Amino acid sequence: MRDELKEILGLKDVLRAGWVRAGIESPESVAAHSWGMSMLALKLAPKELDLARVLSLCIVHDIPEVRVGDLTPHDDTSNKAQDELRAMTEMAPEWVGLFEEYEQGETPEAKFVKQLDKLDMALQADIYQTKFEISLDEFIESARLRIDDEVLKSLLS
Repeated sequence: MRDELKEILGLKDVLRAGWVRAGIESPESVAAHSWGMSMLALKLAPKELDLARVLSLCIVHDIPEVRVGDLTPHDDTSNKAQDELRAMTEMAPEWVGLFEEYEQGETPEAKFVKQLDKLDMALQADIYQTKFEISLDEFIESARLRIDDEVLKSLLS
């Protein structure tokens, strides 16, 4: 059990590949991204959603990246779904249901969390643009195209 927990905690050392590719010095980790999504969920989750479920989805959705890596649209993602499911099944079988719920994106909670994923990316891009005086508009525009919740979309302006 100790080794499995240490492997999952390794997510703190997996850097977000999109920021690395964009040349960001000392970019956030995947774990920091999951934390960011969780903070956004606490602030923004509609009352009708199950907040515990939303937070659980935020926390577990990227765990397989410890083994698979943080793949971006610029990478070969042809086996991503199978590789991530295998990694999740091996590392944390008790959370496979949550992982699959997020991946399928059909429940209200999963739909909301998928949009938080993009919102966190866009807000982080805005932070990096200010800090490093570079353009990361492609990340913000990508989020804008994938967020349909009006409250969340209003935070992108």
